[in-house]
Amino acid sequence: MLLTIVLLPLLLGTLATFWLGSRSRLLTACAAGAVTATSLGLLLSMAPAVLAGETVMNAWPWVPEIGLNLTFRLDGLSMMFAGLILFIGLMIILYAHYYLSVKDSAGKFYSEMMLFMAAMLGVVLSDNLLLLVVFWELTSVSSFLLVGYWSHRPDARAGARQALAVTGGGGLAMLGGFVLLGQIAGTYELSEMLGKVAMIQADPMFLPALLLILLGAFTKSAQFPFHFWLPDAMAAPTPVSAYLHSATMVKAGVFLLMRMYPVLAGSGYFEAIVTTVGLITVLFAAFIAIFKHDLKGLLAYSTVSHLGLITFLVGLGSPLAAVAAVFHVLNHATFKASLFMIAGIVDHETHSRDMRKLGGLWSLMPWTATLSMVAAASMAGVPLTNGFLSKEMFFTEAVVGTSGAFAWLVPALVTLAGVCSVAYSLRFVHDT
Repeated sequence: MLLTIVLLPLLLGTLATFWLGSRSRLLTACAAGAVTATSLGLLLSMAPAVLAGETVMNAWPWVPEIGLNLTFRLDGLSMMFAGLILFIGLMIILYAHYYLSVKDSAGKFYSEMMLFMAAMLGVVLSDNLLLLVVFWELTSVSSFLLVGYWSHRPDARAGARQALAVTGGGGLAMLGGFVLLGQIAGTYELSEMLGKVAMIQADPMFLPALLLILLGAFTKSAQFPFHFWLPDAMAAPTPVSAYLHSATMVKAGVFLLMRMYPVLAGSGYFEAIVTTVGLITVLFAAFIAIFKHDLKGLLAYSTVSHLGLITFLVGLGSPLAAVAAVFHVLNHATFKASLFMIAGIVDHETHSRDMRKLGGLWSLMPWTATLSMVAAASMAGVPLTNGFLSKEMFFTEAVVGTSGAFAWLVPALVTLAGVCSVAYSLRFVHDT
């Protein structure tokens, strides 16, 4: 069943949309939507078992000589991420049908989107670490194709190459870390590693493995100092930005941190590195976002900042921090995908994303303006929105989850980051 969820978009979705692309734009979008909805239906059919506390496992041998097997795992964490990938993917497919020009190839767009969707599903459902690497690199390749979709534009080609170089290089480092981890544990199955944590962390090769795996996670989720590729990838069509760079691809890094937490955390190295990188990223990117004039540029840096927030919470590792991290993944995917699509609507109707040239669109686009204010309020953490709840948890953990002589500095920095998030959210609404 889990293999079917991945294979539907990978084989049927990719081939069907590519074949229909030159025949009917509507049928191409319908085919992509039908495949996505079917995979979502299969996933939801297993929700009762997962919600009851079960872990669904499916396994088939592939290349057992090197430990590479088709082993899939569905638990609460992978259920949430797979649900996000498929549900937001369904919304993006509908949006893209109306967004893309008749000059844009629907077959090319939807087939690449299906390939990317399958790769992300493979990442979040894999239990075998080598299999996870296969899908991880497939996300890098498919995102390269999607970011460079408008291949006639130099900025799109440059952004695609940069994204591939950074995330592909991080993936290579992660492969090295997984190989070391597999050699230490004697298995590449994550479910089997969970019973060998003490032995793994006592091995002298554990620290190099940890650093390589974290390098892969930080590059994928655009954490400082690897943040630069994400804003440069905004040359992609807005449906791509909304899907890859807010809801799915950039979440792969934080998913990896959450998935590998039981194996990697507890030594002290994981917590120190992850919280430090997350804290630097959340403040640095939030400050930069305030000064961006391009709508998608502002949203790109705010995405980097929110990913830093989630990374920081994962590093803290307390029960409430874990809840806040998972909750903010959901919240961020909701409001940021919405805001990217709103930016696409503004660009589509006004032919500009420069906030210095926009303004007063409320009278012309009241529905879009209303929705943008609701989504921006959630991004800013205004009370009565979902973003408010997860940010309050974030602030609480910044206070109670840190100790030492400079413990006061962490709450001060995250408060400053919160002020910056309100500032860029206000600017997004006010200037547009």
